[in-house]
Amino acid sequence: MTRELPDAVMDRMEQLFHTTIHRGPAALTRDELAAAMAECDVLVPTVTDEIDAGLIASAGPALKLIANFGAGVNHIDLKAARARGIIVTNTPRRTDRGHRRHDDGVDPVGAAPPGRGREAGAVRRMEGLDAGGMLGHRIGGKALGILGMGRIGQAVARRARAFGLTIHYHNRLRLPKVVEAELQAQWHPNLDEMLSTIDILTIHTPRNPDSEGLIDAGRIALLRPHVYVINTSRGGIVDEGALIVALEGGRLAGAGLDVWQHEPQIDPRLLALPNVVMTPHMGSATFEGRLATGEKVIANIRMWADGHRPPDQVLEGWA
Repeated sequence: MTRELPDAVMDRMEQLFHTTIHRGPAALTRDELAAAMAECDVLVPTVTDEIDAGLIASAGPALKLIANFGAGVNHIDLKAARARGIIVTNTPRRTDRGHRRHDDGVDPVGAAPPGRGREAGAVRRMEGLDAGGMLGHRIGGKALGILGMGRIGQAVARRARAFGLTIHYHNRLRLPKVVEAELQAQWHPNLDEMLSTIDILTIHTPRNPDSEGLIDAGRIALLRPHVYVINTSRGGIVDEGALIVALEGGRLAGAGLDVWQHEPQIDPRLLALPNVVMTPHMGSATFEGRLATGEKVIANIRMWADGHRPPDQVLEGWA
């Protein structure tokens, strides 16, 4: 295991398997990953571990399963794994501390003690009583565009309806009409057409060769100036440079980001923008969610160890 997971998950892993856990806050280096992959039967990585073709080619003969902790697998070279006969599985079913902007120049990602940030100062100064300050927008009646209408996209749609948004979506395949009716969602077969009509864009498609750079400079230009972009999927889906230019130039209203193009590095221009809210890739950070994800990893390993196909095997072209 390349990272510490919830205690209950690690305890169960150690009960069931001969388990080695990398403990500590730092990710494994490439050399440490290579050493682990040279000896283990099963590797349990997370999104911070780049498992490329070179690492897979140098893996030991015992490695037969990469049981990823998390739904996204864009950090794993699936083609190289398949060539080596290594099965890859994922876990498809499973705010303020994450984002602070400080008047005193403290690191905005959760580093300052409570009460020192601009938000705390605003409370003390009662800035909310200023009729012209700290204004937001009503979301009722706005058009929400969902890119990627899988399990997560549909869950977002259900929640958005409760807030009075109209639901628009683009997906490779249209949902069954009964699901569209339940969600009151309108399918747009043409992504560009949807982008030109919505007020909020939220991204829930996996990162793969088809979605890499999907929201590029041209498509960002289709969004109207009052639009907000929300990305809790993967950073590489959006051309980050083009997004920054649009935000700096006032050609977009703002962005909410849980992911970045070059994680864990964050473009300093994003940190400087007042119309960007960021959280440190913590969209799934609930006790229940992390435990459920760990249980999925264990289930995949046990099925594989018992000679069965893991229930969440990922194939090339995964989407």
